[in-house]
Amino acid sequence: MKKKLLFIIPSLAAGGGERSLINLLSYIDYEQYEVDLHLMNHEGIFLELLPGEVNLLPLSEGYLRFSQPIGRSVADHLKQGELSLALNRMLFSLNNRARGNVSVKEQAGWKYVSPSLRNLQHEYDAAIGYLEKSSIYFCVDKVKAKKKIGWIHNDYDKLGMNPSFDNRYFGGLDHIVTVSEECACVLKRRFPQYQHKVSVLYNIISPTMINNMVALTDESMYQRKDNETVVLSIGRLHEQKNFKLAILACKELKDRGCSVQWYVIGEGDERDQLVQLINENNLTSNFHLLGLKTNPYPYIAQADLYVQTSRYEGKSVAIDEAKILKKPIVITNFSTAHDQLADGLEGIIAEMTPTAVANAIEEIISSETLRGKFSANLSRLSLGTEDEINKLYSLIGRGERK
Repeated sequence: MKKKLLFIIPSLAAGGGERSLINLLSYIDYEQYEVDLHLMNHEGIFLELLPGEVNLLPLSEGYLRFSQPIGRSVADHLKQGELSLALNRMLFSLNNRARGNVSVKEQAGWKYVSPSLRNLQHEYDAAIGYLEKSSIYFCVDKVKAKKKIGWIHNDYDKLGMNPSFDNRYFGGLDHIVTVSEECACVLKRRFPQYQHKVSVLYNIISPTMINNMVALTDESMYQRKDNETVVLSIGRLHEQKNFKLAILACKELKDRGCSVQWYVIGEGDERDQLVQLINENNLTSNFHLLGLKTNPYPYIAQADLYVQTSRYEGKSVAIDEAKILKKPIVITNFSTAHDQLADGLEGIIAEMTPTAVANAIEEIISSETLRGKFSANLSRLSLGTEDEINKLYSLIGRGERK
């Protein structure tokens, strides 16, 4: 009999965690496992990449009403006689408007959201909350499963979360999975009582799949002019990805006379701020926000170098993909940077300032020998992580909750 698995994630909008889940689901052995997927939002560019074997669960009617704009939501709850949900919706809105850390507000908001979400009736062999915060809270509170697994995709301490809130939820998990050794060390230090639950499972990356996706198009992704260097970055337009630093680094390069076109694939709530900063620095012809792309791989393949200016990361999927496509890489010195890139061998790890990032980019642009060295070193790496799926199978099949 097949084992029954449930994966939980808020949506399949663009993001490293979402792309990582699509990759993982593409490697599940569907002769051995049946898979349900619970989303809190049935939207996102990765929905079209969801394997056909995955069963997408419907949203509860209560949550559909709850997730509407506040006026309509409260009115619809009242029409249905759901007085407590109408009150929760108002309190949820007040919570989100309060000052403070976004992650802490999401944690505090769970008590208002939770009553609108139905408990799932099916019992699973394993339920996996595939992203920190609400995915894990849903897994613990709303699901019956023999095993419960929570996934942390970032350096926990950099997320600004309230550990005391997560303490109870982590107690309800059999395993806490994270994506790098440094992220695991952070979790073990922060939650020593649960260190025996922490496992590392790398994001599943397939060089064969990536190269096949590159080959899907032969069109030019960029309007490249003579002697221009094309720089690419990928990530949500969010404070974590630090694209304001990227814009300022681009300004320094332009002021130095470097002919650079910098493109960003991604979308998010910082778009308006970034557009304003681009305009203020007269970079409308040099720094371009491309929005979301279902297939970013031709863009990576045709870029001259890949740059990640993040404040923090767990294990960046995009950096690994750029390594597979043998691109010279510049990343900032976030806490897990050395888990991701061998400085001076595969690329450059720069300090988190516009000048340092500009210096690293200029160094690569000006040296064909350095570019060749990085690409040659990357070509010798074994970068496929398809076998990581076996670690998940092992977690599903062993251990009891303690």
